[in-house]
Amino acid sequence: MSTSESTPSLPFLVETNDPQAENNLYPFVFLYPDGNLFIFANNRAILFDYSKNLVLKTYPTMPGGQPRSYPSTGSAVLLPLRIKGETVNEVEVLVCGGAPKGAFVNANKGIFDGALDTCGRIKISDPNPQWFMETMPLARVMGDMLLLPNGHVLIINGASAGVAGWELGRNPVLSPVAYRPDNQVGSRFEVQNPSTIPRVYHSTTVLLRDGRVLVGGSNPHDKYEFSNVLYPTELSLETFSPSYLDSNSSGLRPKIILPVTNSVVDLSSVSVTMVAPSFNTHSFSMNQRLLVLDGGAASKIIGRSRYQVVVRAPPSGNIAPAGNYLMFVVHKEIPSPGIWVQMQ
Repeated sequence: MSTSESTPSLPFLVETNDPQAENNLYPFVFLYPDGNLFIFANNRAILFDYSKNLVLKTYPTMPGGQPRSYPSTGSAVLLPLRIKGETVNEVEVLVCGGAPKGAFVNANKGIFDGALDTCGRIKISDPNPQWFMETMPLARVMGDMLLLPNGHVLIINGASAGVAGWELGRNPVLSPVAYRPDNQVGSRFEVQNPSTIPRVYHSTTVLLRDGRVLVGGSNPHDKYEFSNVLYPTELSLETFSPSYLDSNSSGLRPKIILPVTNSVVDLSSVSVTMVAPSFNTHSFSMNQRLLVLDGGAASKIIGRSRYQVVVRAPPSGNIAPAGNYLMFVVHKEIPSPGIWVQMQ
C-alpha cells in the first residue's frame, strides 16, 4: 500500500463480531458477475463495491441466526454460473454447516456442542433474495466444500461436534456428502463412501485434472503431534473418487481430443464447464468458480465416435477472471478428464 492510500473501512466485520467468540473470521467472499463482492460473515452477507468502499445491498440474516464462520466454521460455494450470451442471469450461494451459538465458549470448557446440520441457499441475483434452508444427512463443522466439474458440490472432512481451533473439535465425520443443486428438494444430498482417516482442523481438498479430489492435512495442535493425542497430526494424502468415475460410467465418459468424445453421445446432454483452481484455508476454497459455457448444445457428429462441441468464451473478466482454468466436457453428468486453458 502506498503512502497515498488509506486503509478501507468495512464496518460489516465489526457488526458481525460475536463477543468472546468472533464467529466472523475467514469470511466467504465471491466475485459477483458485475464486479462487486458478495461477502458472508457469521450469519449474514452484503454486496460490496470495493472500488467505492460502498455497501450496495444487505442480505437477510440466515434463518436461525446460527454462526457459520470461524471458529464456528462452516463452508460455502458459489454455485455454477450458467452463461447465456453476455450475462449470467442467476447467481446463487450455498453455505453449509457450522456450530451453534456458544459452541466456542463451551468447547474451551470441555463441552463439545453438536455441529449444525443445515445449509442455506440464496439466489443473490433476485431483487428480493431470501434464504432457503436444507438439512444435510450429517451435521458438520470444519467441512470443506468443493465444486466438481459436473456442477455437483462435494462436502468433505470436518467434525460433528465442537468448533475450529486448537484441540476444540470432536467426532470426525468420515463420510463425504454429494450435493446436486439441480435435483428436486429432498433428493439433493447423497452420502458417499467413507474414509478411515480423520480430517479435522487444518484439512484441505483440491480438484485434480482427472476429476478426482485430493484430500490432505489435519492438525488441531499448535505444533506437530504424532502420538498421545486424540487426533494426531496427519501428513498423508488420499484421493476421493466421485461416483462419475465408477467403471460402469466409462461408456458415457467423453475425452477431449482438441481444445468430442468416445462411444455414443446424447448431444442434448453435453455441456462444457470451466473450473478455476482453488486455494484453501480454514474450510474455504478461495478463487473457486465453475462456469457453464454458452453454446454447448450446438454439437454435431464429425466422424465415428467423434463430435464437435462449439461454445463461446466467457464474455468478461468479472465472470471469468484472468488466469488458468480446467475445462471439461460433461456428458450426462459424467465429465471428461480436464485440460488446462487460460483466460487473459
